[in-house]
Amino acid sequence: MTENLNPQERPHTWAKVDRYLEQRLIPEDAALTQALETNEAAGLPAYDVSPLQGKLLQLLVRMNGARRVLEIGTLGGYSTIWMARALPEGGRLVTLELEPLHAEVARGNLRGAGIEDGLVEIRVGEAREQLEALIAESAEPFDFIFIDADKPNNPAYLQAALKLSNPGTVIVGDNIVRGGEVIDETSEDERVQGVRRFFDLLENEPRIEATALQTVGGKGYDGFVIGIVR
Repeated sequence: MTENLNPQERPHTWAKVDRYLEQRLIPEDAALTQALETNEAAGLPAYDVSPLQGKLLQLLVRMNGARRVLEIGTLGGYSTIWMARALPEGGRLVTLELEPLHAEVARGNLRGAGIEDGLVEIRVGEAREQLEALIAESAEPFDFIFIDADKPNNPAYLQAALKLSNPGTVIVGDNIVRGGEVIDETSEDERVQGVRRFFDLLENEPRIEATALQTVGGKGYDGFVIGIVR
């Protein structure tokens, strides 16, 4: 029984369970596998969502009937591929990436996955500036927004996301448990404090109703927030 495992054994079991679930629920996909291999070869950090998490994002986009998706944090485009594949004809995904190298790798991965030109727009630059530009451009509101970038700026990303939303927009924030460190109010880790400020905002923001789930798996112990704009 997993309840009796020593703490040191749990991550190993989480990873094995992830592999079991992936084998049962996630068909083999050469393009997605290649994207991860390309990311590693290019020296990108291994911050991609897991296959199960990617499929969850894809299903949430489909459930929401989203036509316009905003992703804050592209990395190598792995999660971008999952969500882009859920879009209907005429859909659009805008993804924001700070690093030009990461953006170039993502473009190659999107091409390798057969994502049509024009379906995804990668905007390169500091995400807060890119979000301000979208707001200034009076961009059409997004139906689904995935926040998965630098955690100290999570509150600013949420505030911008709300400005780029309509009632019914779904907002998902990743990596919000930080291995349990989120409860440590004395933490000197700015990522932890950024997530804590993110929760402060969610607690007092009447425009969004949200919940959070803790997760375990091959990516370790973390969690995500999912909310809907009122």
